[in-house]
Amino acid sequence: MRKVLSCALLFLVQLLSGAERKFGFSETRENQPPKGFRSAVAGESKPGEWKIILDDIASAFPPLTPEARVVNKKSVLAQLARDNTDEHFPLLIYEDETFGDFTLTTRFKTVSGDREQMAGIAFRLQDEKNFYVLRASSLGNNIRFYKMVNGERGPLYGPEIPIPSGVWHELSVECKASQIRCFLDGNQVIPTITDTSFTTGKIAFWTKSDAVSYFSDTKIVYTPREPLAAVIVRDTVKTYPRLIGLKVYVPGSDPKAPRLIASKDASDVGTFGAKIEEDVIKNGTVYYGKEKGTILVTMPLRDRNGESIAAARLIMKSLPGQTEASALSRAQPIIKQMQARITSLQDLIE
Repeated sequence: MRKVLSCALLFLVQLLSGAERKFGFSETRENQPPKGFRSAVAGESKPGEWKIILDDIASAFPPLTPEARVVNKKSVLAQLARDNTDEHFPLLIYEDETFGDFTLTTRFKTVSGDREQMAGIAFRLQDEKNFYVLRASSLGNNIRFYKMVNGERGPLYGPEIPIPSGVWHELSVECKASQIRCFLDGNQVIPTITDTSFTTGKIAFWTKSDAVSYFSDTKIVYTPREPLAAVIVRDTVKTYPRLIGLKVYVPGSDPKAPRLIASKDASDVGTFGAKIEEDVIKNGTVYYGKEKGTILVTMPLRDRNGESIAAARLIMKSLPGQTEASALSRAQPIIKQMQARITSLQDLIE
């Protein structure tokens, strides 16, 4: 009980104070793409070439002595492809989390490009055809905000402003509900935008055409979002207080083992399942087990199309004369109630 309360308290503190994630890129080897990201493209042609390289970056702090170095070699993210297709927008999408309200800050440097010299952030990204963008152009001497909806670009907003190439700048976007604020080098450069097209989504680094651009010192401060699976587990336990345990597993990616995303015992979240959970998710199989004084029923959770997308394990007290058939009969109404709130796997984990 103490563990559960501690986890709940931690989540409450995060909700109140905001969580923070930093992308320093120093943990990735040179000439390798960073882990947790996926290279994609909006518009035409192929995805970009995203790699970690070393570059000179001025220290954010004044030197202690006149002889001290003010420029250091540092791992930065680089988009190196030089595809001069006009409607070509390389994206490097952070896949591990979806964000609603947040402030994202990154340093960027436009390096080269005959057709374009641009760098930017795509955010509240649904897919390669639906997202917001804040981007800066050194050749165009401007900063612009726009949105893509079903692959169609909306109006561009933003001022003409010098953005020298070969110089590190800071780009920042702040999202709070329907309000979007855009900053360049600490100054709000576009009046606050109100738009309700996308309320949550992924974040991505963005460039255009043959632009070679670097990114560094990226940080996102955000309000953690409780996944639907956790809400369903909490509500189900309230409705069925005699449940000893309830766990929800979803397919794993790396490693492949199913991942526990919601549990009556919150301290278990993040652990991995085994062959039983994998079989339930993959084949829709139902498992029944018995331990001293308890029964375990593991059943599939299905999406609106009837496809098995997750595994729910119910731990219940064994009743006198309990059989497998009666145990499944007890579990089915609980599973049915949980399943009524699920439309897709994405819906379950967000």
